[in-house]
Amino acid sequence: MNDLTITEKTNPNTINIDISSSFEIAKMINNEDLKVAVAISEKLSQIATAIDIISENFIKGGRLIYFGAGTSGRLGVLDASECPPTFNTPENMVHGVIAGGDKALRYAIEGAEDSCELAVEDFMKLNITDIDTIVSISASGNANYVIEVLRQAKKINARTIAITCNPHAQTGELADINICIETGAEVITGSTRMKAGSAQKMVLNMLSTGAMVKIGKVYKNFMVDVKPTNIKLKDRAKRITAQIAQCSQERAQEVLINNGYNVKAAILQIKYNIDFNKAQNLLYENNGIIRNVFSKYSD
Repeated sequence: MNDLTITEKTNPNTINIDISSSFEIAKMINNEDLKVAVAISEKLSQIATAIDIISENFIKGGRLIYFGAGTSGRLGVLDASECPPTFNTPENMVHGVIAGGDKALRYAIEGAEDSCELAVEDFMKLNITDIDTIVSISASGNANYVIEVLRQAKKINARTIAITCNPHAQTGELADINICIETGAEVITGSTRMKAGSAQKMVLNMLSTGAMVKIGKVYKNFMVDVKPTNIKLKDRAKRITAQIAQCSQERAQEVLINNGYNVKAAILQIKYNIDFNKAQNLLYENNGIIRNVFSKYSD
């Protein structure tokens, strides 16, 4: 065991967890979890810089691509899969890659995180260019898979970000931006699906959401590019449209049904009494940022 890997150390606060009551177990875990947000708050500057890099590359037509193994890989795939319904992004705009492929989402794939060859293969499959942003996710930051991914990215001058929980991570030394969330020893020694996993999930939320906000996928705090793929999301689209356009929900629903549930266009159609094509043109002229349209055109 590498003594420098903090997440592998024994946590003195939970040393008696195996003889504790269920309430005491829950309290121990909760007490440790409370430390995660505090640890993240100390890295907001690095996170902000990463958001800028990702959003700038999005504007150039680049992608955000997560690479990880085990829990870290699963979290990357999860964040990527949530972007299309939340922000109506193309499926390949945010991409999650887990060492060992889709089967590794459910099962541990022996040796996947240790394989440089697998990393090269996965990297090459995606035809990555220098306008893509590569994010390596690894609690220890020392898995061969994510290290090799960063090396491959450097060869083509792609911007790189490392998310880790180990200040001695090799990925931190290789990446352009190192986001090291020091969550300390885990409740169960070495179980990085716990605090480290929570920290990684929170940072990924910040990166993808922050970048989407920067490119106009959000107006105020409304999800104006939501992709309504079910009843719940259609209802959300209707409520958002009605609230921003200041109309009845019935009117909002009517316009949304007719334009294929394009929320941004529906808002402009109602607000300015224009047709769908005109609304789309306004959005195109303003890079899809609805606030820019509002600032240029009065009611």
